[in-house]
Amino acid sequence: MPIEVSPRWPGPTRRQVLAGGAAGLASLLAASGCSRSAAGPRLLTIPREDMGTFTRNFNPFTTNSAPMTGQAIYEPLLIVNPLSGEITPWLAESWAMSDDAASLTFHLRPGVTWSDGRPLVAKDVVTTFAVHRAVAGGYDYLDSVTANNATAVTLTFTRPNSVALQELGSQLIAPDHVWSAISEPAKYPNPAPIATGPFTKVTSFQTQSFDLMPNPTYWGSNHQGDDASASGDDPTGTPSTGHTADHTSLPGIRMLAFAGNDSANLAAVSGDVDWAPQYMADIQTAYIDKDPAHRHYWFPGADSTIQWTLNTTKAPYNDPAFRKALSQAIDRKTICATGMSGYAQPADPTGLGEGFRAWKDPAVAALPLCTYDKAAATAALDAAGYRLGADSKRMDLNGKPLALTIQVGSTSSDWLSVARIIVQNLADIGISATVDSPDWTEVTAALETGTFETAVCWSSLGATPYTYYEATMSTQKVKPIGTHALENYHRFGDEQATALLGQLAATTDQARQIEICHQIQQRYADQLPVIPLFPGPVWGAYTDEHFTGWPSQDNPYASLSTRAATTVLVLNSLRPRA
Repeated sequence: MPIEVSPRWPGPTRRQVLAGGAAGLASLLAASGCSRSAAGPRLLTIPREDMGTFTRNFNPFTTNSAPMTGQAIYEPLLIVNPLSGEITPWLAESWAMSDDAASLTFHLRPGVTWSDGRPLVAKDVVTTFAVHRAVAGGYDYLDSVTANNATAVTLTFTRPNSVALQELGSQLIAPDHVWSAISEPAKYPNPAPIATGPFTKVTSFQTQSFDLMPNPTYWGSNHQGDDASASGDDPTGTPSTGHTADHTSLPGIRMLAFAGNDSANLAAVSGDVDWAPQYMADIQTAYIDKDPAHRHYWFPGADSTIQWTLNTTKAPYNDPAFRKALSQAIDRKTICATGMSGYAQPADPTGLGEGFRAWKDPAVAALPLCTYDKAAATAALDAAGYRLGADSKRMDLNGKPLALTIQVGSTSSDWLSVARIIVQNLADIGISATVDSPDWTEVTAALETGTFETAVCWSSLGATPYTYYEATMSTQKVKPIGTHALENYHRFGDEQATALLGQLAATTDQARQIEICHQIQQRYADQLPVIPLFPGPVWGAYTDEHFTGWPSQDNPYASLSTRAATTVLVLNSLRPRA
């Protein structure tokens, strides 16, 4: 069974902290009806800790859509576990990659209908990719998308791409009969979505809460007992899995808006939400111990690499010697133990989490680039020309004092702690740094336009390391300053790494893919385009007082993230407690 897939992410899977207070929480819960619908049954209640207010926008093609747009309303062709590579057939029941890895054909699941009763057809997939590329760009390797008949669609590539299956299959699919008629899809708020997901009916929408009620035509109750072998020809060699579910017993979802972890955690501790997918310091004492019979948590290390991202279009961040010296100056053990409350482990110089252990080059992983060594960092800065001035402060190559700024969203208590530790580490080697903590919307805008200096932020994550390294080093992912980017915020491209990525994508031989991946890792360590800090834990806690069937370490069919593609597996699996 699959464990986790991060949002294609597109936008931050961030857990953020601030806000609220008991009075604000009480008024919010009162306004939302204390998790009960007008008909009476308790709705599955989920906090969103980084949104003080909701906007009625269920556009699946934009990054500012309302929560659950891509988890409960719209669905992908398949669901990927990036750690194991397992694939669950979803809107597509099978697929086949051509022998030369130049095209991919999806065969749609029969019997799937949109929430307005019209059938899912291949033309929906064609229109989806056209709209996505018009709105968000991406898929630069995609040449054409063609409907072969009503239930089969072929995607042809401009170059061989054996690793395209996971990315293309994770695309949320939208109906042609809606989106082909919308002249400006990027601006369309889509207030009453027509979709295939289990919960498509938006009700009781308020700025701080809304409900999602069941899709009466949902196909999910009809695909029990799917044959795991129906996944088709998977070029990765990884077996795909079926998922048995009947969503109809879950009466609905209630989303609550909070402006930070503090107020969202208060709601969890008070028992007013069922799911708590946000950072919570000392969760055992603060949450679990208050009701150990029903409360549980699980933080698998399946999220993206959390990294210190430097704007490489600016000096001194364009100097790999400077970047590598900074990396050695960082005390990752303290960052993980203190800043992350012991929930994370330090990154190594591959930048990859332990889920990609089989892909790692042991020689690169053992390099001292991510090992805290003040003396080595000092010597490296001296050798690169960043010398101490008379006041014991480091100077840049032009003889001016170095002064760094690290941006982190104001509501992220964990990452703010991480940034403050980095500031102290830098002070120890003579570099002045400050933490700038505006709202996350401001930080994200600066990252996407390239106007930031440095920031603690996330990375792209996929089913193989290809996604991480492509987003980190491919010249094809570099956007000019001022041009909107959804990845490669650091604006770094390396021709050698780009050529190696092309070689990796051109072969379907996994042994050869791993061999090439080792070469890419060596280039990554040589250039260190970003500074990896730790693989991000996937936060997740819950109470089974009202609903059962949750994933756990013992039953890892999904993570406890509410922003992953696998979230729909959880929604299909939960049952009201008898």
